Amino acid sequence: MSSRYGEVYQSWQKDPQAFWAEAAGELEWIRKPNKIFDESQGVYGRWFPDATCNTCWNALDRHVEAGHGERRAIIYDSPVTQTKATFTYRQLRDEVATLAAVLTDNGVTKGDRVIIYMPMIPEAVMAMLACARIGAIHSVVFGGFASKELATRIDDAKPKMVLTASCGIEPGRVVQYKPLLDEAITLSSAPPEKVLLLQRPQAQAPLIAGRDMDWATQIAAAKAAGKMAACVELNAIDPLYILYTSGTTGIPKGVVRDHGGHMVALKWTMTNLYNIKPGDVFWTASDTGWVVGHSYICYGPLLQGATSVIYEGKPIGTPDAGVFWRVISEHKVVALFTAPTAFRAIKKEDPNAEFLKKYDTSSLRALFLAGERADPNTVQWAEDCLKVPVIDHWWQTETGWCIAGNPMGLGLLPIKHGSPTVPMPGYDVRIVDEAAQPLANGKMGSIVIKLPLPPGCLPTLWQNDARMQDSYLSEFPGYYKTADAGYKDETGYLYIMGRTDDIINVAGHRLSTGGIEEVLASHPDVAECAVIGIKDDLKGEAPCGFVVLKSGTTKAHDKIESEIVQLVRDKIGPVAAFKLAITIDRLPKTRSGKILRGTMKKIADHDAWTLPATIDDPAILDEIAAALKRKGI
Repeated sequence: MSSRYGEVYQSWQKDPQAFWAEAAGELEWIRKPNKIFDESQGVYGRWFPDATCNTCWNALDRHVEAGHGERRAIIYDSPVTQTKATFTYRQLRDEVATLAAVLTDNGVTKGDRVIIYMPMIPEAVMAMLACARIGAIHSVVFGGFASKELATRIDDAKPKMVLTASCGIEPGRVVQYKPLLDEAITLSSAPPEKVLLLQRPQAQAPLIAGRDMDWATQIAAAKAAGKMAACVELNAIDPLYILYTSGTTGIPKGVVRDHGGHMVALKWTMTNLYNIKPGDVFWTASDTGWVVGHSYICYGPLLQGATSVIYEGKPIGTPDAGVFWRVISEHKVVALFTAPTAFRAIKKEDPNAEFLKKYDTSSLRALFLAGERADPNTVQWAEDCLKVPVIDHWWQTETGWCIAGNPMGLGLLPIKHGSPTVPMPGYDVRIVDEAAQPLANGKMGSIVIKLPLPPGCLPTLWQNDARMQDSYLSEFPGYYKTADAGYKDETGYLYIMGRTDDIINVAGHRLSTGGIEEVLASHPDVAECAVIGIKDDLKGEAPCGFVVLKSGTTKAHDKIESEIVQLVRDKIGPVAAFKLAITIDRLPKTRSGKILRGTMKKIADHDAWTLPATIDDPAILDEIAAALKRKGI
């Protein structure tokens, strides 16, 4: 099948407003947009400024009204609690409308903020949709996030209410949420008026009189009284949610997403990028605390009328490295979207994919990877195992959807390992130097996007237009700064080589850590790796590679390290000055699977560092320090 990508991208280039007006026609509006884009509004302009709508209506009620109420909306699969559940669109609509009534009965109205601090359970998605239904602005904070960081988000958002659960479940342990929340509220200068708490069987949490309410009791009372909140008419440019991207110190950055542009962009991607049809089972193995979970666990699949899997577990250890194959087989998943690190973990535990032989994964049409750079070695392994297209695509919390990808719905383009393929309609992606001048194909530089950003991207930061301008728009006037570095090849394919902070300067040569990692990952004994630049008195910086070996590797570690050093010399050359490879048991990562290269560099450089709030296991940083010490660093 030939791809329609070229003609579709050109149609957007020719008339962006007509393109997005047509995309908006796929949804139901209370007042249809007459003005598609107004460049005079906001920091760089606003999409659909005169329209009104309701995201929850389009995600739930619209399908029920169209006669699809008995179609499955969400499948909950929790290997850590041995629990499974399914909600049809009608059931989900009713649960959401009831929860929305509980919120309104407790004083939550349009424009109020609600923080959602919950594990991966159906109620987390219900909470998001209930807020969208009544025009409250939700801010999901990853369940189990530390009290201090949660407090900074409470202070910035100033929520009327917090929705939470008594605990989250990790392999081998129960994480008590309520003590963390109580401490955060104590630390906060803008405490919420109410807390609605869902008691889970694995841990019961005490309620504070006058503030805390029991979720089950409140829902039961609302159902007994027949209370169900209707969808509220909202301006398309009203905020749907705030998602905080950083801020372990000071004020965190609150990325804002609006109602109208968000639903138009996500609906477009479900058809054209992911090739998902109404009724298809789409599984995003992420968390609602991250942007991927917002876009493609909650909103995107439901706007499309598809079935979304909510998975409470890990890629390995719940109970083994075959759990992803089990979920695909059992629920007939047609597309899986996850982070490359999940597949690296599976590959490390089961390099020959023995577990895969136990399951029928023939329903799967594609694997989508995002969240960090997908190294070619992992992509190749996944292709060999699954026999489906493995599609790396690139986007950010700020954009809310794919900047560059391979659009299955328009017909696949040739896959090039190491590249997320090409920009999607809406994104005019350029590679520039420090003076914002364009660079030739093959030349690495800063990746920027010509303004305006398309629908679905952040219009601003929460109550901070000046910080939006300073963080993203001022360094390259007329462009949005992605803070990623990379290049385009002669066919227009993009290559994302790492954050601009991860470009290291070795004796005047700018080297990509991503490029060196590609070489390390090609070694047959390496499961995953990370490269950082560490201070060097002579060269300024010197690359250092950390490698985690595959299970069952018997070769001596020092032998593997010397082979890796030679491999970099052979494939990149002496210019890399690569002399230091260190084998370790595991890499420090965030709970979403991103490797904490910045913290590793600070440890190696003996600079002051603070414990990252999102780290999965703090003990790994001590292991990194010990490994560096063994090498005399």
